[in-house]
Amino acid sequence: MPTIADPRAFLEALFHAAVAAADPEKVLAAHLPEKPKGRTVVVGAGKGAAQMARAFEKLWRGPLEGVVVTRYGYAVPCERIEVLEAAHPVPDENGLAAAARLLQTVRGLGPDDLVVALVCGGGSALLPAPPEGLTLEDEIAVNRALLASGMPIAGMNAVRKQVSRIKGGRLAALAHPARVVSLVVSDIPGDDPALVASGPTVPDRSTRADALRLIERYGLALPEAVLRHIREGGEDAPTPDDPRFAGHEVRVVASAAVSLEAAAALARRQGVEAAILSDAMEGEASEVGRVHAAIAAEIARRNRPFSKPVVVLSGGETTVTVKGKGKGGRNGEFLLSFACGIDGLDGVSALAADTDGIDGSEDNAGAFADGGTVGRLAGKRLDAAEFLARNDSWTAFDALGDLFVPGPTGTNVNDFRAILVQ
Repeated sequence: MPTIADPRAFLEALFHAAVAAADPEKVLAAHLPEKPKGRTVVVGAGKGAAQMARAFEKLWRGPLEGVVVTRYGYAVPCERIEVLEAAHPVPDENGLAAAARLLQTVRGLGPDDLVVALVCGGGSALLPAPPEGLTLEDEIAVNRALLASGMPIAGMNAVRKQVSRIKGGRLAALAHPARVVSLVVSDIPGDDPALVASGPTVPDRSTRADALRLIERYGLALPEAVLRHIREGGEDAPTPDDPRFAGHEVRVVASAAVSLEAAAALARRQGVEAAILSDAMEGEASEVGRVHAAIAAEIARRNRPFSKPVVVLSGGETTVTVKGKGKGGRNGEFLLSFACGIDGLDGVSALAADTDGIDGSEDNAGAFADGGTVGRLAGKRLDAAEFLARNDSWTAFDALGDLFVPGPTGTNVNDFRAILVQ
């Protein structure tokens, strides 16, 4: 059986294969809508929205116009679609202005017009649009509380859409009577398009009552104005059976499932068997890390449930209940917990990274770890468990030079985790 001489290079190649499988130009080509009699208007939001817009421009044969918003530093030049930038993961004034532009862009369209919505992960923060009586600061407070809560992404979006004029299908409803086709790159476990970017063009059935139950369950400390709006002043977002959505189409054009299969295929071509655990894993990042460590140890020591050599792949979106003041994201948290679980174990190497190129608020997508990670930290008089306790994975991996920094990838199909056991 082959021995992988450079595990990091192998794992990084798998990451890039996963990202390439979600390349906008590649995946959009098979999902172009029928051309309309009237105008073609493009709107979009997310960390890969600019790349999606550029790809759509190349593929579309006919006139088009529109505007998309992406994270600062993620813009790419487009010829006919305007690209705006705003803050992520915490909204800012530019995001407020961008959301207003999108809302204005779809107003006044007719039944012969087509709206193409290019939607991917990150759009929730990039499209702040607080309803009357609330402010940008209120929406920022909601976002900060959600990010620190440990709430699954479906729950976060159920809350977000109740304090927005654009989320929860409201953008598509405003485009009525134009036809809307949503092309979605899913970063959501289970690939529910209504949850990607809080579904600006795709409604779901969650209600204000659902949002209130989640707020209570997770003990979110929200501004009183927000709670009052949800309890008394808000209006439920439209539901899928609203007649304004008749004739609309929603297509998930890329997902973690397809990307993990691409990574697995590359591993097999290099002589290493691949096992995909799941493309929809959720839960506390540190707990998921411990479970993955236990699986890796079982393979290394007992050659079960998979035979060595093997690369174990998984995707989804974990969460972090923030208790400390460290730096890092969910992939770093997962990997530091994983490293603690495989401490001293030979032949195990791992990469955990966000496929959009950013894990948390720093410039890394994730990091590398192996059985020597904890020992190398100890050699620097640093304690891995202490870093984990204060949610400071970035500092730990930075001290070792083990951060993974590929830069913006132009897509987003959620977390990518690969564990090589030789």
